[in-house]
Amino acid sequence: MAFTSMSFCLVCRLPSEHVSKDDFPSERASQLRMDSELHLLIVDDEPNIRSGLARGLEKICDHIETAGSVNEALDKFDAGHFQLVIADVQMPGDRDGLELISLIRQRDPGTTCIVITANGTVETAVDAMKRGAFDFIMKPVDLNLIRQQVAKAAEHHQLRNENHHLREQLAEAGELTGFIGNCQTFQNLVDKIRQVAATDATVLVQGESGTGKELIARAVHDLSNRNNAPFVAVNLGALPESLLESELFGHEKGSFTGASRQKPGCFEQASGGTLFLDEITEIPAKSQVDLLRVLETGQYARVGGEELLQSNARIVSATNQVASKLVEDGAFREDLYYRLNIIPIEVPPLRNRREDIPLLVEHFLKRFCARHRRPLKRIVPEAMQMLSQSHWPGNVRQLRNHIERLVVTVPAETILAADLPCELHQQNAAQSTALKTLVEITESAEKTGIELALSAKKSHREQTAKALGISVRTLHYKMNRYNLH
Repeated sequence: MAFTSMSFCLVCRLPSEHVSKDDFPSERASQLRMDSELHLLIVDDEPNIRSGLARGLEKICDHIETAGSVNEALDKFDAGHFQLVIADVQMPGDRDGLELISLIRQRDPGTTCIVITANGTVETAVDAMKRGAFDFIMKPVDLNLIRQQVAKAAEHHQLRNENHHLREQLAEAGELTGFIGNCQTFQNLVDKIRQVAATDATVLVQGESGTGKELIARAVHDLSNRNNAPFVAVNLGALPESLLESELFGHEKGSFTGASRQKPGCFEQASGGTLFLDEITEIPAKSQVDLLRVLETGQYARVGGEELLQSNARIVSATNQVASKLVEDGAFREDLYYRLNIIPIEVPPLRNRREDIPLLVEHFLKRFCARHRRPLKRIVPEAMQMLSQSHWPGNVRQLRNHIERLVVTVPAETILAADLPCELHQQNAAQSTALKTLVEITESAEKTGIELALSAKKSHREQTAKALGISVRTLHYKMNRYNLH
């Protein structure tokens, strides 16, 4: 298996005597070598660990550097181009290897991470996975297992390459900003699009405004065997009820005032291809009945006509509302909902795939700098962090608009946090205030609980600690903290 443009972050703490050049036979090393140069950064506070790993991996890596702390590692990572980072979980200072994963993934969201530690707990494993770890391995670990996990990570990366190839195919059909990302949620979405596209099943795409629902519909069409036939999109929410029937089914000449010629409708225009019905839940009750009839029989007639026409268009519909809730409320027909919802596709909001935001930002920077003939701009980590933490109610569309505005209005080639819109600063400040308030509430509740327990046990500290489920030492610490003597 050839590794192309691979990025790994392997977090480990291995005794140096367990790692040697002989542990990686040349045949296996050739399998693990990337087609392009692989640059490795080893991060550990123990020099013998760093040197041992460097010796053991020099057959695989083209260039190796080491660092003894998180800060030094970040400096070297920012200054160079490292596809692979090996770091210890336990590090000196305030930041550890788990935080290093988060910081590296902010800089390179495509990084694949494996965590190996001798001091692991379930909480540590969960934390590592949340930060983007590919796997979590407890020590002692043999090198065969490590090699197996690296091979699995390689397969994972190969799937990402296939998905990237899919996005390149889709890009030929138009703008695909909603298809940029490496998080698991995004990968699952791409996999489902690929599976659905190979069929003629009716699809209902549900997601908030700005998440790229029409792009998904186009992707389903472009990857299907209908891609040589038309893709016709109609926004049902933008059409008045009086024109809806004519727009969908067409009309005959003279069928109503202003009908000066025969006009084919969207069903007829999409013959053999895909008809995308956007904002499907906005259509009135009568149109719901007409649409249901076409879906059930496959037949329809133009307005003012008697000839029955046969529809062979594939239907992909979309809504930014929860269709099942509208059915419960009686605002949307249940039978039509089931006809449309044969294959459901849920599009996640941007706030649920924050790890993809840096990748989207870089994509938009390149696109809009080229479009507006600006030198390629870069964005400082502080600004990127603010963008990643923002709520984005308008999702990818809103993020795209913000980045275009920054490209146009910021004269410097470096975008600072101060250059970001006021609303993002206010949003981040509000989040910080809410967090501080939550801490204060928690501390106040804890102080009150200790006061009540002391009173109930008549200030007997051992009994109070037992009642609270903490040690006497912890009770003393908290009494000092809250001045409860």
